[in-house]
Amino acid sequence: MGRFTDKIVIVTGGTRGIGKACAELFAQEGAQVAICGRDATTAAEAAQAIGPNVKGYGCDISDSAAVDAFIGDVSKDLGAPWALVNNAGITRDGLLMRLKDEQWHEVIKTNLDSIFYLCRATARGMLKQRQGRIINMSSIIGIRGQAGQSNYAAAKAGIIGFSKAYAQEVASRNITVNVIAPGFIETDMTAALGENAMESIVEKVPMKRAGQAMEVAHAVAYLASEEAGYITGTVLSIDGGLGI
Repeated sequence: MGRFTDKIVIVTGGTRGIGKACAELFAQEGAQVAICGRDATTAAEAAQAIGPNVKGYGCDISDSAAVDAFIGDVSKDLGAPWALVNNAGITRDGLLMRLKDEQWHEVIKTNLDSIFYLCRATARGMLKQRQGRIINMSSIIGIRGQAGQSNYAAAKAGIIGFSKAYAQEVASRNITVNVIAPGFIETDMTAALGENAMESIVEKVPMKRAGQAMEVAHAVAYLASEEAGYITGTVLSIDGGLGI
């Protein structure tokens, strides 16, 4: 028996990195987990690798209709979600003067518009059952900014404002909305930076190490638990002190 036995949890971007760690932890604690990725086959394979109580779906979260269809399928297959973890995101870095329109819009649509689509699509089910947990993944970049990431910083900062507003709308229905702002976490995405770049970033972290995906997952699981029922509209930084 775990904290999430008989509960339905949705994790976007659940095929790798932080999202996969979240799905693994929720599954270990008894949840029925729905993960999504852009490619349905990849999502299904990742779900199978995590465990029997995990189901994979293909969904372009930047597309409103696709999100509605995805949440409809999850509700039909598993039931109304107890928790929604909006984790999926992309980067399209570049200095502002060289940033192309498509680089800006792709990041905003995938990282910010998707939060709106997913929260709206799950609202009816959560409001009807008068309970729910929403955890939106921002970033330390959304708090302190970073040169060459104006699009990413804007999207991640927007998630914080959105979450604080939505938290006020649904608090009376026992639905919490919180934000996690990870710092430098070891994932496939950060590994692509190369060893020298990673060492340079780690040197700036007061704890002198990168974070682990499972460290973020444990914080997500706590905010999704019944024990965290009086926490809403908060931003939790998991960054080894980088944002101090």
